[in-house]
Amino acid sequence: MIVDQIENWEAYPFGSAWTQAFAYLADLNAGSEEGEYPIDGDAVFARIMSYETKRETDEDAILEAHRKFVDIQMALVGSERIARYPAKSLEPKGAYDDERDVQFFNFEHPADTQASVFPGTFVCLLPNDAHMPQLKTGSETERIKKVVVKLAIERLRLP
Repeated sequence: MIVDQIENWEAYPFGSAWTQAFAYLADLNAGSEEGEYPIDGDAVFARIMSYETKRETDEDAILEAHRKFVDIQMALVGSERIARYPAKSLEPKGAYDDERDVQFFNFEHPADTQASVFPGTFVCLLPNDAHMPQLKTGSETERIKKVVVKLAIERLRLP
């Protein structure tokens, strides 16, 4: 898991797909329309969405990990907390869905590692980072708008 300010993205020399993702993110703002947007075919694309934040114990809270894609997540309006778990430490909830590139896990306890994401902050989640996004940052839930850039792992140049 990487958590940083968007202006620091170049500190991570992960290749041209990483550069494409952040060039796309740089053009977004609170008025960006919700939907799915191709950036580089099926290898790099973005989803802009809105929803109400929740608690870890809410029935619709989702704990997931991906194998083929890295997530770069950034709030555009409001804030959310993202809980991070080592994927190998969790009990799977069903089989890995290869077509949707998602493995769900059972929630057992709050995560030791958590990040609050506000506009201007990004979180990069790698395949070993099981994550529960959409969590409230304060005592009340709030409606947020965010973007998730999905970047194919084979397009990321890792050290």
